[in-house]
Amino acid sequence: MDNPYASKRPDQRLAVVIGAGGMGAAVVRRLSHAYRVLVADIDAERAKTLARELTDEGGDVEPVACDVTTTTSVDSLARAVADAGGFRVLAHVAGLSPAAENFQQILRVNLTGPALVTRALLPHATAGAAAILVSSLAGHGFTPAPAVAPLLTEPHDERTAERIEAETPPENRSGALAYQISKYGLLSLCRREVGAWGEHGARIVSLSPGLIATPMGAIEFEHSPTKRDLLTRTPLGRQGTMLEIADAVEFLASDRASFISGTDLLVDGGLAGTLIPTP
Repeated sequence: MDNPYASKRPDQRLAVVIGAGGMGAAVVRRLSHAYRVLVADIDAERAKTLARELTDEGGDVEPVACDVTTTTSVDSLARAVADAGGFRVLAHVAGLSPAAENFQQILRVNLTGPALVTRALLPHATAGAAAILVSSLAGHGFTPAPAVAPLLTEPHDERTAERIEAETPPENRSGALAYQISKYGLLSLCRREVGAWGEHGARIVSLSPGLIATPMGAIEFEHSPTKRDLLTRTPLGRQGTMLEIADAVEFLASDRASFISGTDLLVDGGLAGTLIPTP
């Protein structure tokens, strides 16, 4: 960074945050209180701006450009993490909402991206490390089509999104469906990879927000009557905040969550209880 008065903290452990906008920025800010932070975003200028702001506040935050959907870019990120001595926390926050309306791109960013990042960074996990992947309530209570389900076991394959699209009838290729598939796949990824992370003395968990007040969420409200209906059905009667998601990430990353792995934490104001049938 170009701030000559910046406080570098080599004594602090490293947190890697994927995503510098909205919810990602809230997570970076929170983790910067106790960690050195490497913030990665496809938008290099956005990452630099956030890092500069937090450096000016006394944090040790470094930006890096990364397209999580490409192996070469993710490998470059992994080298940066290795050069920094490995990581204690990985928070993968970046993702596209259904409003993106690009079936393949939603799958690539929301599922292939986290799969590539977790695979590339696992060798650089330090003892007690935790990976927190931001999924969604949309992945709960959802069942993928029989032809799609087997493809979700190969999220690291950069051709998976294309194959899922090919198995989905054109009339069904909505942003909403791609979003559900990707988030269901992310929940499955955490359960499937828990053994590999455990072998490294590390944990992997997912975190599923419900309705959260974010800039991206505001766009969804403009286009989705369904989302407005979900708000009325949320038992706590409001949206969550990005600070509440940062609270949950901070907890899952901490030693207080040291026996939590391979599972999901719903942060949804109780909405799942009204939507998903119980026995």
